[in-house]
Amino acid sequence: MSVGLSPPPWLVETLRPQRAPVNKAAVLRASVAMALPLALGLVAGRPEYGALASMGALSGVIGDTADAYRMRVLTIAVPQLFGAVGITVGAAVYGYGWPAVATVTGVALVSGMISTIGAVASVSGLLLLLNAVVGAGLPMPGPWWLAPLLMTGGGLLVLLLALLGWPLRSGVPERTAVAAAYRAVADLLAACGDPTAYGPARQAVTRALDHTYDLVLARRTRHHGRSRDLTRLIAQLNAVTPVVEAAPAVHLTGVPLPDRIPRAVRRIADAVAAGRTGTVALDLPEPAGETGRAVNHALRHAAEVVAAPEVDPRGIDDRLGRPAALGIRAARSARTVVVSAHSWRYGLRLALCIGLAQVLVSIVPVPRSYWIALTITFVMKPDFGSVFSRALLRALGTVAGLVVAAAVLAEVPHGGWDVVVMAVLAPLIPALTPRGYGYQTAAITPVILLLSDILNHQGTALLLPRLVDSLIGCGIALVVGYLLWPESWHTRVGDRLADAVADTARYVECAFGTDGDPSARARMRRRLYRDLSLIRTEFQRALTEPPPTGRRAAAWWPVVVAVERIVDATTAARVRVRHGAPSPHPAEIGQVALQLRELAAGLREAEVLYPVRTDLTGPADSVLEPVRQEVAAARAIAGPH
Repeated sequence: MSVGLSPPPWLVETLRPQRAPVNKAAVLRASVAMALPLALGLVAGRPEYGALASMGALSGVIGDTADAYRMRVLTIAVPQLFGAVGITVGAAVYGYGWPAVATVTGVALVSGMISTIGAVASVSGLLLLLNAVVGAGLPMPGPWWLAPLLMTGGGLLVLLLALLGWPLRSGVPERTAVAAAYRAVADLLAACGDPTAYGPARQAVTRALDHTYDLVLARRTRHHGRSRDLTRLIAQLNAVTPVVEAAPAVHLTGVPLPDRIPRAVRRIADAVAAGRTGTVALDLPEPAGETGRAVNHALRHAAEVVAAPEVDPRGIDDRLGRPAALGIRAARSARTVVVSAHSWRYGLRLALCIGLAQVLVSIVPVPRSYWIALTITFVMKPDFGSVFSRALLRALGTVAGLVVAAAVLAEVPHGGWDVVVMAVLAPLIPALTPRGYGYQTAAITPVILLLSDILNHQGTALLLPRLVDSLIGCGIALVVGYLLWPESWHTRVGDRLADAVADTARYVECAFGTDGDPSARARMRRRLYRDLSLIRTEFQRALTEPPPTGRRAAAWWPVVVAVERIVDATTAARVRVRHGAPSPHPAEIGQVALQLRELAAGLREAEVLYPVRTDLTGPADSVLEPVRQEVAAARAIAGPH
């Protein structure tokens, strides 16, 4: 009986809160940035102006997620410019009926298309559409230029508060991220030999390295030359790569490393975080065997790089490849958006949902109907998670937020108490956002309703319409934006997984080539791990959807794990060869690569997985024997049929 009453696994996965630390600085900035405009509006006798500025600050708070100061300029300032365009366009068509419907629908198409470019473009597209919807649904006080000016000013206030520490802490976030990558590697070495702990630890290393490379290389593109600090950061980050490569070789032995080795990596991390130079005391045990020598050499090299006061820029390479200049990347992204079927498909889906919502509220008298389109905009963001789970979480989060809003609107009088309540509620947004979308919605809902009440003075009469509007918006997103678009899960994820398997075949060939460029090989490995990390994220999102999508994702999940193990085994074999083991025969390498390419072809063709027997043979003492075993295990899960 208890089994029948248990919620389905996909629902449990959807509702489970995520573990994440609270950014105390962001919490404080949110409180100040959203309460201060309200206070200034009250002092000036125009509380509605303060409410508009606080709405802009809300957008800045949502985008205040970057670590590095230079990245904050992009993640906060650039979306504010798009938001200003959105509020201007929306306000220009307020009250014009069908022209307003057509305009907002067109903005939705553009917003959806540019959202596929990347993280900053995604937030920019979000604010473009959100503010256009608000401008078309609410009368803006003052002349046409005042609302965009106030909202942009509120967002830039968040940026100003975020940049206050830049003169004293420039470069510290990047250095902290490099140190965090070393600590993640220390945890990985401590997990070697433990089949339960090793997988999560390796995934944590991938996330840490991806994040750190993004920070450092983003800063790298803004320097025509190489600064001394930046050169050292890149060198220190590159120096941890051999340690990461040695970890799979150690793990395959099944023998845990002595505690002194992870402890030595943490000492190196402490030196990186403090910016110290000079000798780092490692206290390493005497190495034994190929893997022991690999770890010993890698750690001593990393310690030497961290201890060196100066690094020759000519000896530094960017292990993910140096990004192109910002202007070149922008032009390239714009061209990709115009010709990409994916961007057009998502843009049309979003435009169809928004257009239907705008037509509905034009035909049916719905008070303050802009909330329906706002709900659709948030729910339909593909890079924020599954549309289905976001619709569910949006509905639940709205209900929770309305409970808080009811108490605020019923008991708190307008005036100075609005400032106090805002100073208390605003910090909940950055505090709860990392926990999940439902928690973010619960935190944002009372804030938006308080600001709306300052503009419209409707009190608790706002509550029930907002709930109905949210449910209507979720329903439109689910039916029109989700159920009516039968894009198979295999197309979205299966092809990406097949591409990763094909890249793994190339990596196997490159790993044991005699004339391969070590830097190119390192970049290939890093990109492969990054791609697998993104694929893992896509699968985890699919697991939160109801059957058949969630069930199909669960069936394919072992293939993802198998491919990750193949890459690990290949890296381990490469490390062993580099430290004295005989290199495999070219015929062995070709046989493994052929099997991987057949697996990739099978994944592209298959909707249902079929096991395939393989004939992978070779010398039992070859370094490729573990790779062959992992490939055989993967083929036993899936292949052409």
